[in-house]
Amino acid sequence: MLIDLTYRGPLASCNYDCDYCPFAKTVDDANTRHADKAAIERFCDWVASREGRDEFRILITPWGEVLVRSWYREALVRLSHMPHVRKVVVQTNLSVATAWLAQANRDVLSLWTTFHPSQIALTAFVAKTAQLDAMGVRYTVGIVGSIEHKPLATALREQLPQHVYLWVNAFKDENDQPIAYREADIAHYREIDPWFDIELASHQSQGQPCHSAVTAISVDGEGNVSPCHFVKQRLGNLYQRDLHALLQPDFTCPNHSCDCYIGYIHLNPSPADAVFGADKFERIPVSTV
Repeated sequence: MLIDLTYRGPLASCNYDCDYCPFAKTVDDANTRHADKAAIERFCDWVASREGRDEFRILITPWGEVLVRSWYREALVRLSHMPHVRKVVVQTNLSVATAWLAQANRDVLSLWTTFHPSQIALTAFVAKTAQLDAMGVRYTVGIVGSIEHKPLATALREQLPQHVYLWVNAFKDENDQPIAYREADIAHYREIDPWFDIELASHQSQGQPCHSAVTAISVDGEGNVSPCHFVKQRLGNLYQRDLHALLQPDFTCPNHSCDCYIGYIHLNPSPADAVFGADKFERIPVSTV
């Protein structure tokens, strides 16, 4: 059975200090770091134990930046070489050296990268992406679609290779709703990201079929399973019950709407299906505009 796993461990630290992020410059204490290392290693052991029973697409969505931790780099390399893992993707600010990727199966491992203009120069970020290209690493690049980022988003699009998709995350207010963009702002970001309107929309989800809990689950560091990051219903624990016993074939979403990419890609059908297809975890389009 093919299952989509979204994993988020207890680590919340980040080496960046973006003013729009609640985890900016967060520091985890030694106990949290120790628990996080043990958690990702246990998760990898569990995935390995499912060989011959299931196949997986895995997305690591940390609160902060995990690639600064050696145990995540080691886990990603290990997962990428498991024959029943079709793909493994991690969200990252691309601040760490890229040499470790040479050890990974680059047919399986991909990076979901984000450019944070207040933390790294545009030229330095683009130089990092050139290293990924030279190594044959598949990746995608994103930027937060604030009004002040418009000129930098344009410059980034001009400097990235044309084959690299640059996506724009709608900038959200304190209620997690997109800000009141002017038509000129929307038009600007549409020029950069042809699918920006998918991000702007509030996707009706209540009572709608969803792959979450059916063939997709969210897993925390303790192995607790929920349908997705945005539905906190506890389905059970991976390490205490068999995976298939935790799934719910008749699941429908209890939330009124779904406004985050890592949530609405699981809707069935999803507004992103035609754009990203099987590459939704990488956020790499399979279609052309």
